[in-house]
Amino acid sequence: MKDEELLSLFSEFGEVTSSKIIIDKFTKRSRGFGFVEMPDEVAQAAIDGLNGREVMGLALRVNEARPKTEGTGGGGGYRDNNREGGYNRREN
Repeated sequence: MKDEELLSLFSEFGEVTSSKIIIDKFTKRSRGFGFVEMPDEVAQAAIDGLNGREVMGLALRVNEARPKTEGTGGGGGYRDNNREGGYNRREN
């Protein structure tokens, strides 16, 4: 799905302030989610109308964005005794 398609989909329910598909910076492909901003008066109708709807062969999951919680984001690391953080594969 492209940004324009996301905008069009949500516009069925009212004014869309902004919409954005999130793209992976390395592969340049969609990460499988996006964000849409719209006035509260129409947002719930869009959530109710689109959640579970099949689009492009996949069922959408639409919900209100939640604030990012502390401790999320960034990958965990692997730490070996004498090595810095990051993934490290041991070979025996």
